[in-house]
Amino acid sequence: MPEQAPRVRAGNFDEVPLGYTEELVLRESSRCLQCKKPTCVPGCPVSVDIPGFIRLLLEKKPVEAAELIKRTNCLPAVCGRVCPQEVQCEVACILTRKGPPVAIGHLERYAADTAARLETRKQRPRPALNGKRIAVVGSGPAGLTCAGDLAKLGYAVTVFEAFHQPGGVLVYGIPEFRLPKEIVWREISELTDLGVEIQLNHIVGRTDTLDDLLGPKGFDAAFVGVGAGLPLFLNIPGESLGGVYTANEYLTRANLMRAYRFPEYDTPIIRGESVCVIGGGNVAMDAARTALRLGAKKVMLLYRRSRAELPARAEETHHAEEEGVEFHLLVGPVEFLGDERGMVREVVCQEMQLGEPDASGRRRPTPIPGSRVTYPTDLVILSLGTSAHPLLTASTPGLNVNKWQYIQAGETGRTSKERVWAGGDIVTGSATVILAMGAGRKAAQDIHEFLSKSDASWTRTAS
Repeated sequence: MPEQAPRVRAGNFDEVPLGYTEELVLRESSRCLQCKKPTCVPGCPVSVDIPGFIRLLLEKKPVEAAELIKRTNCLPAVCGRVCPQEVQCEVACILTRKGPPVAIGHLERYAADTAARLETRKQRPRPALNGKRIAVVGSGPAGLTCAGDLAKLGYAVTVFEAFHQPGGVLVYGIPEFRLPKEIVWREISELTDLGVEIQLNHIVGRTDTLDDLLGPKGFDAAFVGVGAGLPLFLNIPGESLGGVYTANEYLTRANLMRAYRFPEYDTPIIRGESVCVIGGGNVAMDAARTALRLGAKKVMLLYRRSRAELPARAEETHHAEEEGVEFHLLVGPVEFLGDERGMVREVVCQEMQLGEPDASGRRRPTPIPGSRVTYPTDLVILSLGTSAHPLLTASTPGLNVNKWQYIQAGETGRTSKERVWAGGDIVTGSATVILAMGAGRKAAQDIHEFLSKSDASWTRTAS
């Protein structure tokens, strides 16, 4: 896919990939073999009819292709941009036996964007309401998918979102240059067209509890898709110095609070000239690339393993390197040093070597005794992963969690608490947008089946 030149895009927040032309779409679509038993579809967590929509693109019917995708995926323009197709549908493409797979994600993005550009969104009649009400807690990918599927089945769905904008991680975590917020609002508006109501600035666990929603508020069932937004820390000296952010806070200020649009939005954020990002995942790449765009002269990514173990998508790593992010591998921070004002000025690291694989399958980093390397810095961003926030679970008696405080749920999302389902990162830990959407779809189907039975009795599915 054509892209902005690295030197140009490193100075703006415009989307990096520019999208397919019709010529490229026809060329790429023609590579699909239209298998009788497609191996790509089982690789999609929401079971998109991949050969079907590609065939429509080849017939120059992008609007119809988008409509076909939306039967099972309510966020096609989002997924076409941030879904890791390379380890899901594309890795299962039969063409990988001899070469590259069909670029399914790029084609999905084209179908969704073209349908929107042609302003062909159909104003569908809202389904007749069946008299039952569903509360969805969290407006991220899992919650939006569950809400949309249930609305199509005639349920009155209300989504409760703690922030002042809907979208969850899609708006607070993913930068504009990877996922323009206009795309997210556009796809959410299709859900509100179906009748989904979204209540903002509403913290379930504080404004209301789940028991309030299922009791006095009169909801028949609830789905919890609040994500896992509690940041992890290194717990080393100097971590409380000024100029040390978590990636959660840094990206929320930059994205949701629009710090990147200064002075139109005067959101306080430390910009930094020499920035150290600690971590190696997609969020670390997002933070590093954001720091460049906010004016940093030097951005260093510090990671305790080697390049082979980087968990970020290859595309994100490639983009970061092209834009000038420096990769310092096999180093682990042991201390942050500050200046006389209490602001961070240096990261002290220990050099690492790789040992035997750990539980993740990656080789375990172990310190090299006596080794030290330091990095001058005026801004540190910690991207170490996240865990479950206990606000909702702590206020919900009878809702079982595991030792990491994630909600225990079965294959269909059923929890230990009657009439409560859960899915996405709050169940699995940090995962992908599309896996969260798949969990939302499964839960919606099970909610419907449960509430459709006149003699329904609660049986928790084993996790």
